[in-house]
Amino acid sequence: MRKRTRQQAGQIFKAGEWWYLRYYDTRVVDGELKRVRIAKKVALAKGTTKTKARELARPTLNSINGPHRYAAETAMKLSAFVDQIYLPRIEEQKRPSTYCGYRNIWENHLKPRCTELWLREGRTCDIQQVLDGTAREGTLGRNSIKHLKVALSGIFKFAKQQGYFDGENTVRDTVVPAARESMETYAYSLEEISQILALLPEPAATIFAVAAFTGARRGEIRGMLWENYVGGEIRITQSIWHGHVTAPKTRKSTGTIPVIAQLASRLEFHRARLGWVASGAMLPNDAGKPMDLNNLVNRVIVPALTRCVDCRKGKGEHVLADHEFKQDEKLPKWHGWHAARRGLGTNLYRLGVPEKTIQAILRHANVSTTATYYIKTAAADAQAAMAKLETELIGQQTGNGRGGHFRTPRSKKIPQLVTLP
Repeated sequence: MRKRTRQQAGQIFKAGEWWYLRYYDTRVVDGELKRVRIAKKVALAKGTTKTKARELARPTLNSINGPHRYAAETAMKLSAFVDQIYLPRIEEQKRPSTYCGYRNIWENHLKPRCTELWLREGRTCDIQQVLDGTAREGTLGRNSIKHLKVALSGIFKFAKQQGYFDGENTVRDTVVPAARESMETYAYSLEEISQILALLPEPAATIFAVAAFTGARRGEIRGMLWENYVGGEIRITQSIWHGHVTAPKTRKSTGTIPVIAQLASRLEFHRARLGWVASGAMLPNDAGKPMDLNNLVNRVIVPALTRCVDCRKGKGEHVLADHEFKQDEKLPKWHGWHAARRGLGTNLYRLGVPEKTIQAILRHANVSTTATYYIKTAAADAQAAMAKLETELIGQQTGNGRGGHFRTPRSKKIPQLVTLP
């Protein structure tokens, strides 16, 4: 015979400005199921009678007493759920780099603010407090806080799918609070690319040329193979992140990139230095393995761009100099590998290439991503555009314009301003 579960009536009591419901529940505490006493806010005491508070508490009691009550194992704190269930699932299903990003967002920004939050009882106002608190710290920009909201929404969505709570997603009605604007991302201009290539030794110069003239992502550059360089095109088939070899980021990312003559020439000399190899890593280290591009930045690229304005020596060579090191501000600064990818999109757009074509070269799934994040308008471009408009308007006013759309209308008598007494 099935054992009958004891029905709880709960206790309604007032503390401070709130009515509370006190009841017992079995919860996961420190990895073990324990019977604990819970006090849950029901309603503000002002304007709410005890009878009304009991009515408002009924859904909570029904979830405990009803036939479809939750399994005891699902009563977890949010932090325990993420650490023990959500992140392990993400690690199974996502790329290593994607999992690392999810984990960093949780560990560095969300977990410290969610330690006391129970997954099943989390309310929209609780999540809003997490977002508001992060904004008040001032360490993250508005776009980064949007990423936090998306991450939390994904956590609660997965929890609902796994039966840890019912109802609407707790994060849905939260808003991204006012915060400082995120820093604008950078794109190398053609002028900066030429400067950097002139300053870098080989093979760093060739590797940077690959980044600047193919627009490939860092992991894709590291994963390039000689056997995929055929007929003036490089086929992207893999990506390498911290030693993990995976497929490219998206299905659209698997494709070919045309190689311009300037890059083809550099790759030809690079291949000759390697002994005309036919297969394997296109950009290897001394051991023949795919080169660690972050290591290359620290060892070669940044030192090459860090020069004293007076003696042209790097910091390492400047120890015995008789003057203080002062960086030559005319030299380009290092803004990361992705700035080369944005640079290709921006430079092609400056040359008049349509956005749809740039999307195909960068292998984006949507042209909106290309237009929003990978095409930057430089100040010089804006000035040139306004100068072009100015010239066109002058031409129209003098009757020498091309289109006639801005032709000045015939002058009309303008009524004089009359000052009333």
